[in-house]
Amino acid sequence: MTESPPGGSTAEPSAVPTAGPRPGPQVVVVGAAARDIATDDPRGWRLGGGVAYSALTTARLGLPTAAVVGVDRAAATARELDLLRMAGVDVHIVALERGPVFDNVETPEGRIQLGHERADPIPVDALPAAWRDAPAWILAAVADELPPAWADVPDERALVAAGWQGLLRDVVAGQRVRRRPPGPSPIVARADLVGVSRDDLGPSAPVDELVGYLHPGATLVLTQGDHGGLVMTAGADGSSAMYHYPAIRSTAIVDPTGAGDVFLAALLAARAEPRLVGGRLDGHFDLLLAAAVASLVLEGRGLLGVPERAAVRQRMTAARQGG
Repeated sequence: MTESPPGGSTAEPSAVPTAGPRPGPQVVVVGAAARDIATDDPRGWRLGGGVAYSALTTARLGLPTAAVVGVDRAAATARELDLLRMAGVDVHIVALERGPVFDNVETPEGRIQLGHERADPIPVDALPAAWRDAPAWILAAVADELPPAWADVPDERALVAAGWQGLLRDVVAGQRVRRRPPGPSPIVARADLVGVSRDDLGPSAPVDELVGYLHPGATLVLTQGDHGGLVMTAGADGSSAMYHYPAIRSTAIVDPTGAGDVFLAALLAARAEPRLVGGRLDGHFDLLLAAAVASLVLEGRGLLGVPERAAVRQRMTAARQGG
């Protein structure tokens, strides 16, 4: 196991050149927006979910982004959707009778997640036809709302990321969200990049067996909060490579929600557009970018914490200098 160095290069997020209008988005993000209970919000909730955090991240890093967003009636007019639109995200709303609602309770032992409502499935025919040829995708389920058929939607040449934890949640209204043990999944098997938090797997999950559910050459990122995380490459007979990346310290933790989502989205952004890190993927600067974005999102409330590219550049520079 090796550790990726945070310093030693001038690589940092650079502007993504635009040679004119694209025929479609570079990144398509799919998932249901979650309403997270928030007593300090007049509505009693804030809009979140992997689809919102991921789409805002890739858009603010400069990648043309579109999002298929499942919402219930209450979330359909949420101001957070305008935040995505103002960042340049092309938002396609899919009306759901039921959308996910969570109460995230932070404890010294970790997060306890209570389910108030589950999510209806988002059908594959909700995808606008003009987006089907996108070269990069994030399948960002939050409550197992993406049917397996979504695995067949991206082109076989497309780069696909998937948040595994959203496929492992059993949500029953009024009960603590239960973890489903990892197992075969068409979405995970299709993904080239899979992210999951160690906390979402549970203490008994066989980490060394997880890469067996990925296709050879795919990357599994196991995030561990302020301990950084593990990155594993799937080989034909299990993990063929493994290394540790360090976390980047936040100046203050205001809201831990969304850190894993933005990490995965930033990692996909760097691999879809290597110019974001000066082409230095071989030096793990994609992970440095992702860690910087994740450290910044913790410093704001909800989606307001998703950083602009200039802030990411500054955080990467400070990390390389040991700050």
